Amino acid sequence: MPRITMPQLGESVTEGTIGRWLKKPGDQIARDEPLVEVITDKVNAEIPSPVAGVLERISAVEGTVVAVGQEIGFVAAAGEVVIAGREVAPAAVGSPSRSAEETEREADGDGPRSSPLVRKLAREHNLDLRQIPGTGIGGRVTREDVEAYLERNRAASAGGLVAAGIEGPTTVQTGQPGQPSGEPGQDERLPLTPMRRAIAQRMTQSAREIPHAWLMLEVDLTRLVRLREGIKDSFRRAEGVDLTYLPFVMKAAVEALREFPVVNATWKDGEIVLKRAVNLGVAVALEDGLVVPVIPNADQKSVTGLAHALADVVGRARSGKLGVADVEGGTFTVNNTGAFGSVASQPIINYPQAAIMNMEAIVKRPVVIDDAIAIRSMMNLCLSFDHRILDGLTAGRFLQSVRRRLESWEPGSSL
Repeated sequence: MPRITMPQLGESVTEGTIGRWLKKPGDQIARDEPLVEVITDKVNAEIPSPVAGVLERISAVEGTVVAVGQEIGFVAAAGEVVIAGREVAPAAVGSPSRSAEETEREADGDGPRSSPLVRKLAREHNLDLRQIPGTGIGGRVTREDVEAYLERNRAASAGGLVAAGIEGPTTVQTGQPGQPSGEPGQDERLPLTPMRRAIAQRMTQSAREIPHAWLMLEVDLTRLVRLREGIKDSFRRAEGVDLTYLPFVMKAAVEALREFPVVNATWKDGEIVLKRAVNLGVAVALEDGLVVPVIPNADQKSVTGLAHALADVVGRARSGKLGVADVEGGTFTVNNTGAFGSVASQPIINYPQAAIMNMEAIVKRPVVIDDAIAIRSMMNLCLSFDHRILDGLTAGRFLQSVRRRLESWEPGSSL
């Protein structure tokens, strides 16, 4: 009987969280049919069944953190089912062995079926699971059911807390489940989603291991604004995607990386490793956190090509369609914090890269030009960099290169 284990979803991934079982014990499964959804610090992935047969047992319930290679379940190949360690005739398929769901039912006593994570969440919020309608298989109460119940209670309470937006092309909720619903003045613990936990671990690692330095430089985008305003509608009709300012910033960044390759590097075993490929990561906000899909060989694309690539990865990120390959191999990251009005921010480096650059909001303001005051469209570029790999001189020259390229675009420029 094939033993299902936690797969290695990426070279740096050591564990995953069981997000959702797509089948229940006793269900027939076709070969390569999605069996379980696994959440890692990079992506959500559906794991297919290696054989056709029957899901005989679930070893790791939803919400469990499982190391790579650890057992999560068993699938009995077509023609045989193993019950309590014994091989039996195919006729016994309808009588599967003691399942994880039965174990859950016993753990809950007279209550509805639920995972340990759901029961822990209910205890933290003093909830009776019998009062929460279950939408899972067989009436099972899922984490989403508990979160929805908490949200309804919160909305019904006057003065309920409202979650703040996070960075990205659109304003979204933080996605942390279990917003406070207790008595006023009472502290409550918010359970973390697997993605939020992974973000916390990665950001802590970056801040702990990388000596961050930071600088900011302003850019005059007046001519670029005129260029985009003049062609954005025709670009949309011709290309089928929106032309935002981000592809221009991405193009300027990858060309500057070619001019200053040490910015496209990483620190490894006491050495600086220059990356030959320019694989550009782009931060994308999701409901439960942030992901950084990668555009491979971004320096080989035009502004139009980058606009198409950006629309593709952002769309797939928000619909949960990213694969492991889509989030690995990044060598430099760009973030659009200006999308929600930020004018200056200090990003944390996407470990183990050498730097990350934020583009801030484009703001019209008075600027002195040749001893005269003019209204210009100005934007700040913010760069955090690994001070082991480069110093302020190189970092400043890199940003100057990005600025020079951004300021060179004007109406009539080729994309």
